[in-house]
Amino acid sequence: MKVGFIGLGGMGSGMALNLRKAGYDLLVHDLRRESAAPLEEAGATWAASIAELGAAADVVFTSLPGPVEMQAVALDDGGLLSVMRPGTAWFDLTTNSPTVVREVYATAQERNIDLFDAPVSGGPKGARSGKLAIYVGGDRAAFDRHGAVLDAIGDQVLYVGEIGAGNTAKLVHNCASITIRLAIAEVFTMGVKAGVEPAALYHAIRQGAIGRSRTFDRVGDRYLQSAYEPPSFALVLANKDLRLALELADQFDVPMRCARVAQEDFLEALDRGWGGRDSQSPLQLQNERAGVEIELTAQEVADVFARG
Repeated sequence: MKVGFIGLGGMGSGMALNLRKAGYDLLVHDLRRESAAPLEEAGATWAASIAELGAAADVVFTSLPGPVEMQAVALDDGGLLSVMRPGTAWFDLTTNSPTVVREVYATAQERNIDLFDAPVSGGPKGARSGKLAIYVGGDRAAFDRHGAVLDAIGDQVLYVGEIGAGNTAKLVHNCASITIRLAIAEVFTMGVKAGVEPAALYHAIRQGAIGRSRTFDRVGDRYLQSAYEPPSFALVLANKDLRLALELADQFDVPMRCARVAQEDFLEALDRGWGGRDSQSPLQLQNERAGVEIELTAQEVADVFARG
């Protein structure tokens, strides 16, 4: 199998090198020829253009800055979709717009090319080590035909759903990461300004109930199942803790924007009479605002845990 790889930056170079280490006949291309030097030393072949690479490859990978670049690589003169052969596959590893991916997918389908959105999570270190999660969206039958090549670049290849689902999952993951870290910074500054030494504080919060869990584990038994009674930690008690934390922040003049947004939902939930429900019950308010229903069974949650 001849594999093409376009985009040899901090992420792409590591993934491309792992494809070569796995024994694939590798063609590479980048805007900067010098980026390909380590790969050529490892036995990869330089392609002088996108068209040259796309015409020769059975499977193409792209790792690009964003939607604009992906569209250009796909649809410009000499772009991939003008040269790839029917029956070949393209995995776009770019963190991309699901809407853009679906638009490009429609053109790919017309030409009998299997396009997948397959953004990755793990950073440059993971790209080099192969410790990457790959969120794949696209036709399931086509994924079953082509997906094995992904094992060369990631240790968690996750088929998520139809085209666009891969990037939707990646954006959910990254938005959560960004927001959670802001909240951590907020509460950490409160603790330090209140007089706790940073290393001691870090150790203490890591040993608490949330600190010992994977970030998303603890929403599985409550929020994702819409199961708030009987509570494991009652909302009325959690609200008391949140109130005390905000009072402490006020004493030391620490701004707490994230926590105050959370408090607004806590107070709304209490006004609805949810004080005796679990402290995750205010999360249900977001479901209502978004107009979605989320209610997994206990078995569905257990199945997710069993997959690792």
